[in-house]
Amino acid sequence: MRIVVTGATGNVGTALLRRLASEPDVQVHGISRRPPAPVPPYDVEWTPVDLSRDGAEEPLTDVFRGADAVVHLAWRIQPAHDADTLYRTNVAGSERVFAAVREAGVPHLVHLSSVGAYSPAVKSRTVDEHWPTCGVSSSLYSVHKADVERRLDRVEREDAGLTVSRLRPALILQPDAAAEIKRYFLGPLVPSALFRVTLPLLPLPKQLVLQFVHADDVADALALVLRRRLSGALNLAADPVVTPQVLAEVLRTRHVPLPPSVLRGLASLTWRLRLQPTSPGWVDLALATPVLDTSRARDELGWVPRHEARRVLSDLVDGMARREGEPASPALRP
Repeated sequence: MRIVVTGATGNVGTALLRRLASEPDVQVHGISRRPPAPVPPYDVEWTPVDLSRDGAEEPLTDVFRGADAVVHLAWRIQPAHDADTLYRTNVAGSERVFAAVREAGVPHLVHLSSVGAYSPAVKSRTVDEHWPTCGVSSSLYSVHKADVERRLDRVEREDAGLTVSRLRPALILQPDAAAEIKRYFLGPLVPSALFRVTLPLLPLPKQLVLQFVHADDVADALALVLRRRLSGALNLAADPVVTPQVLAEVLRTRHVPLPPSVLRGLASLTWRLRLQPTSPGWVDLALATPVLDTSRARDELGWVPRHEARRVLSDLVDGMARREGEPASPALRP
């Protein structure tokens, strides 16, 4: 079984390479803009391709020929101030991957979408995979995820012989990605030492209800999808749902309610001043995204997450305090 993975040096890509290394009949070929050092789990065949460049379809098609499946994980979060660069990789780049899959005659396309593709919903109930994927209009990440979902819809309509799977996970964490996540969302002005002390208070909106899932559990779901060729969408998240109170317990502090407008205003001001890398759209996304019903993944795929959400979050905080990363990966290195 030959699997080609785009974005194979990132958070989920690294976890998937670890997972597929345990499958003796699986041969993995990695696609990355910057190939990693050839040490486990990156000791596979690599082709460097920048998905944002015109003509990337040609080398992709060459690599995809003869593959049993392509897993598309590549996605850029930064530079958040450069919308054109993000679009060229995330949307136009995904379109190039899909075109190359069809040109090469690959029978199975697996795309990593996101909870961020969903339209806003109240947090008091869960939504399944039929909830609209129109995104949150103020979040560029969400708009791009929703745009790619529409392009996948077109691929499914036009190529009935292609099995299309799309996974929509909650926030994906692991200690090996601690340095990357801190770099993408907190920036250099938040010192790692801050995660080694106990904050007196945690001021957050009470509406900031989130879900998390470990990268290894997402990799398990991907491996199952590849084996079973299960088509359609799948929500992925671990229990419990993380409220601000639960987050405060993990951080051993006390939650203090903060109006959403205050948090968004602070994010907007500091982002415009380039003091931190998280745009206010991420705040809107966190406040608006739905709580996921994962029944289909559990019932039809047999997927059960091995990592509890509070532990996943706690391990990430510890990883940030220790400046953890994966030195061999250009994306994850500290």
